[in-house]
Formats: sequence, structure tokens, C-alpha cells
Amino acid sequence: MDRKLSPVSKLYLAVIFFILYAPILFLIFYSFNSGDTMYDFKGFTLDWYKELFQDTRLLIIVLNTIVVALLAALISTMIGVLGALAIHMARKRNTKNALLSLNNVLIVSPDVIIGASFLILFTMAGIKLGFYSVLLSHIAFCIPIVVLMVLPKLSEMSPSLIDAARDLGASGWDVFSKVIIPYISPGIFAGFFMALTYSFDDFAVTFFVTGNGFSTLSVEIYSLARRGISLHINALSALLFLFTMLLVVVYYFISKRNKPNGMGVGK
Repeated sequence: MDRKLSPVSKLYLAVIFFILYAPILFLIFYSFNSGDTMYDFKGFTLDWYKELFQDTRLLIIVLNTIVVALLAALISTMIGVLGALAIHMARKRNTKNALLSLNNVLIVSPDVIIGASFLILFTMAGIKLGFYSVLLSHIAFCIPIVVLMVLPKLSEMSPSLIDAARDLGASGWDVFSKVIIPYISPGIFAGFFMALTYSFDDFAVTFFVTGNGFSTLSVEIYSLARRGISLHINALSALLFLFTMLLVVVYYFISKRNKPNGMGVGK
């Protein structure tokens, strides 16, 4: 049964959300400031947004970041689904636990260690730091996230579904593409959007593997902030926040569409 929140619980949630969102709203508010600082609001203006869209170099960096995030999310989702299937289908419990532990180690490992490890690896392998080094690094740390998103859906799936499909003459590919994938699709979408988010805002790993001729948004904002805060960074952050909210809304509607309605399959 649904339980109503007490007034204390509602107040607690309100305080938590205020603490989380107040800095973001403060940043967005001053992106419309006609002044040059975040200390004194002198009037409403869109000049900082105009300056942002006139900064060709920054727009190219934004495009680079989006391309890397989309490719990393897509490739890591495909590999992560196969990895989750391999862990789920492992017959020995010790083997399954060992594989899952290895997957979890990559998630809890500090980003600094992962970034330094990739830097050493790419240097020893002779891979030039740039687009491909950033993409490979993002794919690597996004795969474990996808695995964790997909595994619960595989655990929920009844083995009788696969047995029934095989009894009806379905091939191995048909079982995979028409039974398993549709059933675990909510987990796949969740893994894709989580990987997209992690790749989009990653800084620590990207800082180590970014070359001189290539940069992502997180690294660029860090370098800009060291030289002094400009309000066109506020404008960029406001647009990125709206983009993130759009991703959340899209994921919400996809999850809602794929959620079972609780009704019977048929008579």
C-alpha cells in the first residue's frame, strides 16, 4: 500500500532538493546578468548567450564532447549487454561472482587511477592522445555501468521464456533478438543513458588522456575557470542543464512505455 509522507519527511525532501538545485539555479540566474560578475545583478541580458554561440572553438568542443559521449554510450551498451549475458549465463556460482566482482572493481576504482593507467597504456602502445584515446577510455569505464543496469533485468527473466521459444523452433539468434533483447530493453536504455551521462561529464579520466589538439567540455571549462570565471560559462552550463533534463524526460517516457501494464497477456 502507498504510504503518505509525513510533514517532517516533506520538509526534509524540500531541504535536500533546495541544497542540490540552489547552486544550479543561482548559476543559471546570473547567466542573464548584464554585469560581469556573479556578485551583483545589474539587469537582464542575453549577451552572454550571443557570445557563447559566437565562440566557434567552444562550440566545436561541445560537438566533440557530444560525439564522444554518444559513441562511447552506444559501443559500451553493445559490449555491456554481451558482458551481462556472459555473467548471467555462467554456470558456476563462483565464476559468476568473480566476474561480477571484477566488473564492480572498475566502478569503485578512483578516476585518477583509471586515467593514469590509460595514459601509461596509450603511451606504451604508441597511441596518440586525442579523440581515439578519449573514446576508448570512455568506452572502458562505461561498460561496467551498462553491465550493472542490464543484469537485474536478466535475473528477472524466467528461463521458461527461452525454453518456450526453443520448443517453438526458434533459433539461437531468434531467441536472442526476439525474446531476450525485448525483455531486457528497459535495462539497455537505462545503461545507455547512464553511460551517456557518465561520458558527458567525466573530467578526471579525460584530463589524463586528452591531447593538445583535442579537448572535451569538462576539461575546457576547468581551464577557463582557472583563468577567471566568465558569465558565458554560466550560459553554457544553463544549456547543458536543459540538455540533461531533456535526456531525463526522454528516458522517463521510454521507461514508461516499456513498463508492463500489469494486465494479462491474453485469454
